[in-house]
Amino acid sequence: MKKLLLAAVISALCASAFAQGKDLKVAIDPTYEPFTYKTADGKPTGFDVNIANALCEQIKRKCVFVEQAWDGMIPGLMAKKYDVIISSMSITEERLKQVDFTDKYYNTPSKIVLKKDIKFDGPASIKGKKIGVLKASTQEKYALGELKTKGVEVVSYDAQDQVYLDIKSGRLDGTVADTLEVMGGFLTKAGGEAYQFVGPELFIPKYFGTGAGVALRKGQTDLKN
Repeated sequence: MKKLLLAAVISALCASAFAQGKDLKVAIDPTYEPFTYKTADGKPTGFDVNIANALCEQIKRKCVFVEQAWDGMIPGLMAKKYDVIISSMSITEERLKQVDFTDKYYNTPSKIVLKKDIKFDGPASIKGKKIGVLKASTQEKYALGELKTKGVEVVSYDAQDQVYLDIKSGRLDGTVADTLEVMGGFLTKAGGEAYQFVGPELFIPKYFGTGAGVALRKGQTDLKN
């Protein structure tokens, strides 16, 4: 199944047609398991890394991964620190004003995650609770728009794994995160068993966009047909 999904994604991206040539510098945030993270020996791995490597193989270019904090992703692309962002970046209207995207290659919902002993009956029911989110993420945008306005304290972090460390230490009551990411990065790991998803799946386009795509600089004709 994974191989079929990967093949479908690469086919879609190659339809956007990246040109052949020199090394392709790919920006990733290596704190976003299972999409982008590091092996025990420090090598980048995960779904997005597999996508990037398969894409580079198709277009006969070598992938060079550049680690970048999430809130600096688009500024780094604009400054030409790398050629593309392949790091689960959602396609939103706000980001489309700054960069171009390929077609989406996946779209998963986000959800609120809270400790199991916290009763949840809508955002207003967790007034006064402290929720951690990734800075400059779609989840931060949602939390500021829908939770903070109901009295929830929203704390932004430079990396998603920092959110999980503070949840485990008791400094946070929960998070808003991509469902697959939080399953792989927190809920199925030690310490995550005391937490659970609450509320509906969150697909709201004004916050979360229309799915994840590869981000490129506007007018980057050397990479696109």
